[in-house]
Amino acid sequence: MTVQHFLTLNDLPADELRLIIDNAIKLKSQLRNHTAGKPMVGKVLAMIFEKSSTRTRVSFEAGTAQLGGSALFLSPNDTQLGRGEPVEDSARVISSMVDIIMVRTFAHSKIETFAKYSKVPVINALTDHYHPCQLLADMQTYVEQRGDIAGKVVAWVGDGNNMCNSYINAAAQFDFELRIACPKGFEPDASLCRRHANRISITQNPRDAVSGADLVTTDTWASMGQEEEKQLRIAQFKGYQVNHELMSLAASNALFMHCLPAYRGMEVSAELLEDENISVVWDEAENRLHAQKALMLHLLQLAT
Repeated sequence: MTVQHFLTLNDLPADELRLIIDNAIKLKSQLRNHTAGKPMVGKVLAMIFEKSSTRTRVSFEAGTAQLGGSALFLSPNDTQLGRGEPVEDSARVISSMVDIIMVRTFAHSKIETFAKYSKVPVINALTDHYHPCQLLADMQTYVEQRGDIAGKVVAWVGDGNNMCNSYINAAAQFDFELRIACPKGFEPDASLCRRHANRISITQNPRDAVSGADLVTTDTWASMGQEEEKQLRIAQFKGYQVNHELMSLAASNALFMHCLPAYRGMEVSAELLEDENISVVWDEAENRLHAQKALMLHLLQLAT
């Protein structure tokens, strides 16, 4: 039997992604109504972290426990991944002992190698190139708040980073238009842009991207591993802050999202982040829990 991995949104067809989101919404309701089942009883999730995270660890570990399974946290100090032992050897050994694995690492090529040699499903919990789990949570949040995102306009304001790359894939999978506003030299992956040229447009003017948009989203200007570039990036991204003035150009019922952690006064104003009429960042963060639970059940073929 072929093992199904989730390294990018493109690893699953659009209809299955929508089923996962629908199931995530059901799981969220069941948790709140105290009617949730325990379909992962006896199942073990291995969580491999080469990049630290608050939301990723809590959401996967709590989600696995809520589904009746157990989770193992493996920090960089706990594994030989890519150091003393080849990635493929680690994959073979770890996957022989657990039922599903999530990996949060730097190079996307590393998780691709790991998945190639894994006997069980591998989930990309973030690489330098993609962050597909966050996109599941974002799409779930939009569906809950506004309904189907198909045919809508989404504006990305800021760095063309792993989140931006994943939004490009999402534009194709969920059938929306994506407008990207970023400074020159900070564009997203060029090959990805060419592949989805019919879905996206790139500008250096945030106002053009946000005008009439149904969803506006951003991320920190300096991601993990780019701390030395922070001051340079602050200068380069001047004028790219998402605030009430910029959001006033969006559609009247537009939402604001941010994958967190957010730096108030930099990529987003404190006032907008806390404006519950526009900002849905806290729902978005919580939905990592529900979307990933639905994803694990889907990959383990336990979804009902």
